[in-house]
Amino acid sequence: MRVVTWNLWWRFGPWADRQKAVLAVLRELRPDVVGLQEVWAAADGANLAEWLAGELGLHCVWAACEAPERWQRRIGDDTVGIGAAVLSRWPAMERAALRLPVPEELDDGRLALYARLDAPGHPVPFFTAHLTSGGHASTVRREQVAALSDFVAVHRRGTGFPPVVTGDLNARPESPEVRLLRAGRLQDAWEHADPSAPSATWDGANPYIPDGPVPGARIDYVHVGPPGPDGLGRVRAVRRAGDGPVGGVWPSDHAAVVADLAGPGGLEATDPGRPGS
Repeated sequence: MRVVTWNLWWRFGPWADRQKAVLAVLRELRPDVVGLQEVWAAADGANLAEWLAGELGLHCVWAACEAPERWQRRIGDDTVGIGAAVLSRWPAMERAALRLPVPEELDDGRLALYARLDAPGHPVPFFTAHLTSGGHASTVRREQVAALSDFVAVHRRGTGFPPVVTGDLNARPESPEVRLLRAGRLQDAWEHADPSAPSATWDGANPYIPDGPVPGARIDYVHVGPPGPDGLGRVRAVRRAGDGPVGGVWPSDHAAVVADLAGPGGLEATDPGRPGS
């Protein structure tokens, strides 16, 4: 089962060209499940996640941010919403959204989204989250991780497939907030990456990050619970994607993370029945 997580940089930059580049990357990856953050939705009903799902032949679960005003002021357009989404080859049996705790002065509606995916044999409890940004906000992110961990604990039960928790955590692997998430019996899939592979998902080489960190930072993650029966959900491989221009356009200010897991019903990442094959 191929899992992707990606922050799509909302409506910033050359967004219309970027969305085509995002589609091209996802089409090449042929994911089974995608967790998306900073997804735009317009007042006329257009929605980036729904458009991507339609193009890729996937199901879509969408949750809108309840406090988009700070985002809208940044682009001077109050007709565009923002939220998170899950795209999946299987429909969602359940869904829920959690507004993450944050002080009022930093509140821009960050949330976590859960979808229980109707995969064969063992439903997949899948989560994607977007934590508060800023080097000063580690304490806030720790509170958000605690809320996210409780959210996962409530919804992970009743299936042999381990929870899959994706998202933009806006924190490095050694940070207290990310360590707290791992303390909840979730493994960072990147432990299975090639040690020589580039890992930064927030990379100064990206032109959308004018003062980005050098050599970069890994702030986007796939975490997975302990494997289920017969190794179900075990991490097989992990890497970056979307980390360069497509047709001259960088898709986002973040790179995506791609993790291949031992899938339900014998599904593997190279299964010819996967979408886009």
